[in-house]
Amino acid sequence: MVIDRLVERIRELRNPSVVGLDPRLGMIPGFITENALKEYGETPKAAAAAFLEFGRVIIDSVCDLVPAVKPQIAMYEMYGADGMAAYRETVRYAKGRGLIVIGDIKRGDIASTAAAYSDSHIGEVIVGETAHEIYGEDFITVSPFLGYDAVEPFLLNCEKFGKGLFVLVKTSNPSAGDIQDLELKNGRAVYEETAALLKKWGEKYIGKHGYSSVCAVVGATHPEQAKRIRAVLPDAFFLVPGYGAQGGTAADIAACLDSRNSGILVNSSRGIIFAYKDKKYADVPEREFGLAARKACIEMRGDLQKITGDKKNG
Repeated sequence: MVIDRLVERIRELRNPSVVGLDPRLGMIPGFITENALKEYGETPKAAAAAFLEFGRVIIDSVCDLVPAVKPQIAMYEMYGADGMAAYRETVRYAKGRGLIVIGDIKRGDIASTAAAYSDSHIGEVIVGETAHEIYGEDFITVSPFLGYDAVEPFLLNCEKFGKGLFVLVKTSNPSAGDIQDLELKNGRAVYEETAALLKKWGEKYIGKHGYSSVCAVVGATHPEQAKRIRAVLPDAFFLVPGYGAQGGTAADIAACLDSRNSGILVNSSRGIIFAYKDKKYADVPEREFGLAARKACIEMRGDLQKITGDKKNG
């Protein structure tokens, strides 16, 4: 199961970190953008080429340090077909470098539409009599707020193709509580009820290490709610956004740990991929931005190992 691969890689590297690939044209090194503009002009193809080159360098710089990367599809999708081609190639390149890929796509729609999303990202599509893998991520993020029939097509492909899901339970954005914290008639908050549903949905996908391939997204910026979610999901794996640039700290993330001081995969995007802009790494030339990303990764690993305790359990 893909969850077993993830757990084993985290343990091997002693690092529960995932690098979010959220490229922004105005943030990536100028020499990359300039080269792309010279070749393709001021076109979406230039943006896509710059993103692909930037992503490759980041991947090469961190692939021996972290178990996974998480490309954010919106950053690529805004540039149309060229951007989506770059997204697809970034996924393939990362997998070729031995990384587990979490496609941050946050899909969630009625059943027939959900099936189309599921087939394109973690399943296959049929043309005539030939099956094609389109994007090929190992995990994807999914919104559960349309209910089970919107999640079921993704679950079916998890079973058929050995893939995994990270289902939104409590997100890291400031206004998440507008809906997720609402109290239901049974006294539970929406996020707690979502966690209970997730536990049920993931029961048949439990791997040899005791974790399900149907996992939860729980933001680091809401530690008190994270404790309550962990009580509902004592053995679930959590993808934890919000660390670093969004204000979440290692101390906040401790609330997400399970009884084994494990069960977490912590995301950092801007703090790593744009580390070359941080004064902390001012000694690193812009053209060596990958080195700054690597240094930031190592620092994050050390920070997280403080809360996991036994570094071998990282």
